[in-house]
Amino acid sequence: MATTTVHLLRHGEVHNPDGVLYGRIEGYRLSERGLAMARHVASHLSDAGRDVVAVVASPLQRAQETAKPVADAFGLDLASDERLVEAGNVFEGSTIGSRPAQLAHPRYWRYLWNPLRPSWGEAYTAQVARMRAAVDDARRAHAGHEVVLVSHQLPVWLTRRSYEGRPLAHDPRRRECTLASLTSLTFDGDRFVGLHYSEPAASLLAGANQVPGA
Repeated sequence: MATTTVHLLRHGEVHNPDGVLYGRIEGYRLSERGLAMARHVASHLSDAGRDVVAVVASPLQRAQETAKPVADAFGLDLASDERLVEAGNVFEGSTIGSRPAQLAHPRYWRYLWNPLRPSWGEAYTAQVARMRAAVDDARRAHAGHEVVLVSHQLPVWLTRRSYEGRPLAHDPRRRECTLASLTSLTFDGDRFVGLHYSEPAASLLAGANQVPGA
């Protein structure tokens, strides 16, 4: 059976000086450091001679800008897939991600009744369902090769937990999914056989702006 690898790439650092939880809001671009992160990932994959035959990204600007250097490095057209988009979140547009103490205000309490779903946004199970459908389509379309899917922290982390057979509910502070990281899923035919996590842009992470949930 063909061995196929699907790399889940989180986007690079975003220009976000106000610490906004931007979610699916349009217009949030990569910072200069974020662009450098994207180039690091592209070089990491191409210099290693990886057999990348397709690059697909969330339609959000930060994911598209992260994906482009990778697609260019392999001479590929960049495709988009709505299923790779960031999780929906009622706190979108606020600064709760960078200043969580705001959650103590009574106006937010009605959103906090079930952290296991979670009650403030798109269900964890819904995120996994769409992400895994995108992974399955990518591996079937490019069996025996490698594909890069560019997405966002929470959908990538939940997808990893689902393949590892772990509960989807988790402590956000313990996510292993830094900016421009790769969560690489390996399949033998249709069977998931392994996962490898790496940080090609680790040298650029010090001081990077990582708003939780972004």
